[in-house]
Parts: sequence; C-alpha cells; structure tokens
Amino acid sequence: MDLLDKSATKADSSRRCAEVNAFERELANDGTVIIKFFLHISKKEQKKRLKGVTDESAIAWRLTKPDWNRHKRYNRFVDAAESVLSGTDTTWARWTIVEAHDRRYTRAKVFRTICEALERRLAEERAGTKRRQPAPVELDEVPRRVLDGVDLSLELSREDYERKLEKGQIRIRNLSRKVYSKGIPVVIVYEGWDASGKGGNIRRLTRGLDPRGYEVVPVGAPNDIEKQHHYLWRFWKEMPPAGHIAIFDRSWYGRVLVERVEGITPAAEWKRAYGEINAMEEQFVNFGAVLVKFWLHIDKDEQLRRFEEREKTPYKRWKITDEDWRNREKWDQYLTAVNDMVCHTNTRHAPWTIVGSNCKLFARIRALDTVAEAIESAL
Repeated sequence: MDLLDKSATKADSSRRCAEVNAFERELANDGTVIIKFFLHISKKEQKKRLKGVTDESAIAWRLTKPDWNRHKRYNRFVDAAESVLSGTDTTWARWTIVEAHDRRYTRAKVFRTICEALERRLAEERAGTKRRQPAPVELDEVPRRVLDGVDLSLELSREDYERKLEKGQIRIRNLSRKVYSKGIPVVIVYEGWDASGKGGNIRRLTRGLDPRGYEVVPVGAPNDIEKQHHYLWRFWKEMPPAGHIAIFDRSWYGRVLVERVEGITPAAEWKRAYGEINAMEEQFVNFGAVLVKFWLHIDKDEQLRRFEEREKTPYKRWKITDEDWRNREKWDQYLTAVNDMVCHTNTRHAPWTIVGSNCKLFARIRALDTVAEAIESAL
C-alpha cells in the first residue's frame, strides 16, 4: 500500500521485502511451514463486487471511499503487487497465485494447497526424511579478546556520583517525556556477568521515570508456552509501543550465551542466531526505535568478592544461588562466548556499550549518560 500511495520509495520497498524475507526464513529454519496466497481478480470483477457490497445494506458499511479510490488505481496496484510478490517469493516461502473470480474454485485451490503442503511435511516426518536444513553458518574462528581492552580501574567518588546521579536522572526523566510526545519507542538491553550490577543499574535508571511509560522485562529460561514458538517470539511481544521504554534485564542474547555454553542449543542454531538477532534489531531500528545495549563487565576477582558479600549479608543472600557458583566455574567458556557475541552483533544500527563495572557507581552514571545521549541523538 505504501508503494501504491507513493509514501515509500523503491529503496524502501526493497528494504522491507528483505526484512520480510529474513523474518520468514527464520521461521522456516525453525521448522515452520509457510503458505502464502495472493487472490487475484480483474478490475472489472473488482468493480462488480464493490458495487454488490454497496447495494447490500447490511454490509455496505464495509465499503469506504478509499476502497473506490484504490479501485480507480487498479493498474498501479497490480504493478505494486507484482513488485512485492517477486521480491518476497523465496524457496522457503513461495507465493501461490489464486485465480479468484469463482469463489468455489478459490476455496478449493486454497484448501488443496494447504493440505498438500501439510501432507508433504507429515510424510517427511513419518518417513524419517529430514526436511531441508538451512546452510550451516561459518564463523570466523580467529580468537577475539574484545573484553581484554576494557578499563576496569575507572572509579567515581561518592560525592561525584550523587551529584551526577541526580543530574542524570532529571535528564532521563525529561527525555522520557519527549520520546512519549514524539512517539519514539526505546529499547534498553542489559547483559553482563552474574553480580555485575544490572539490577542496581536499572533501578537508578528508572527511579525518576513515570511508571506508566516504561516496563522492566526480566528474562529467564523460556516457559512451556514460549518453547512452542520461535525463540525470538517472546521478545518481540515485549517490544514497547511508540513513546514507551522497555528495559530488558537479560535478553535474546541468551541464545548465544547460556544456551551455547550449557549445550542447550545445537551449534548450527546458535551460530545462525547472530544473523537473526542482527536482522531483528535492524528491523526495530528501521521502525524508528532507539536501541541501547550494555554489557556490564567485571573481573573474576570482583565477582568472587560480590558473591561472598551476598552470602554474608542476610538481605542479599537470596541473590546468590548454586547456579551462580556453577556458572562461575565456566568463566572461560562464557568469556569466549561474550567476546564472540560482541564481535558478531556490534552493528552500526545496534552497537554495544561495554561498561567497566568493577566500580558500581561509575557503571551507573555511564549507563545513564549513554541512554540519554542515544535518545538525544534520535530527537
């Protein structure tokens, strides 16, 4: 419709087709059967049906002036449709063109196409024939040590921290009002080591915000319902509407971190996830969103100190679990995974901000400033 109304250029249309193809490919790679129909009628037949709706008082309300305007531009619509159909007809999601003049024929062809597609897949399952698998993703195996260059000695005095914190929270509060009025969605992602200070960082970021305008999304293992969907589904549905802020306490990057290290996801799938994540983030940014991603980095000694402090402090003891200690034993494996994650998903549209967090005070101010600068740039 954007092409028809000339509100989108050919370049815009090509980009959107590419986004659709990437989305459908992710679904197909995950095992989804994709069936797409385009029901085609002539201009003469369309006019006949529009007039029929107009003459039927019970359903006349369904017909609007824009419907007639689009009918007048039928030929332009056909050109736009052909462009979209050719741009999104792929081996993993083919279009089926249905000659729709005769309604009974239309229904029969649609039902037959759906049944045949499902029967083919079921026959493959019964025969034990593996469906066509996506090509394996080859990743650069050169060792990456991105985190080695993070300066963990950066500190902030309590006096400077209190002063900058108040100023930063006022700044964020004012900016949140502006993004609401402008209808700009904001997504903030927090990843980091256990005990790196994600929760405290988020609390300082949100302290001055109107609770009606933001949501903190804590991310853990997927539940039974979420496991029945594509792994990105549970994150897409949490994306904020225009003018609102969503803060993810851990995120979709679990696919290439915990699921990789713990062997939950096969290597072929977590390697493919880098490209899928980049595509999802690019789509959201193209929609007009502000996307900020943090990795809160601490060293192994600082993590041990914080773990022991939690065990000794009654009101913090709930934060430390056997799983935290077990994950610590795999520090080197997680370090490799984080380095790979940053290198493969540090894109122009969604760059990572790595925050040295041995000093929590410094990390909180750095995050506040980074979010504010990203929003100001968008505004």
